Amino acid sequence: MINEQIRDKEVRVIGEDGEQLGIMSSRDAQKLADDAGLDLVKIAPTAKPPVCKIVDYGKFKYEQVRREKEARKKQRTIEVKEIRLSPNIDTNDLNTKINAAKKFLTKGDKVKVTLRFRGREMAHMNASKHILDDFAEALADIAVVEKPAKVEGRSMAMFLSEKKN
Repeated sequence: MINEQIRDKEVRVIGEDGEQLGIMSSRDAQKLADDAGLDLVKIAPTAKPPVCKIVDYGKFKYEQVRREKEARKKQRTIEVKEIRLSPNIDTNDLNTKINAAKKFLTKGDKVKVTLRFRGREMAHMNASKHILDDFAEALADIAVVEKPAKVEGRSMAMFLSEKKN
């Protein structure tokens, strides 16, 4: 809210250089802002009384957008990458998948390792759990098991995330 949109009886006013001007009526605060050639902007509407600041609104809005943009730039979204295995995977194929998982983990992503069962393989689910255990053991130096292996329909899944130092 700016200028005439502020309808509160009393507001706490902060001057353009940051000093407290005290509590006054919103009309007096608006008069001070007009005399300075600036705008009266409500900064903390939930405070008792609400806090208003005398600033150049265009500059204030620009600074606010710039700060938000800077904060978004520093954020990083964590993606979940999936690696699919089958119960009769060979050791070299498993090593290739492990290297792919290492690459994902070093980038900061989480890895979902899925062991997919088809047909008769469903009868030997428990016998194939060691593949996921070996996978986690091979990555133990850089990854930690976030969610242990769990059966979900025709597959068994486990989540790995990067180890925090």
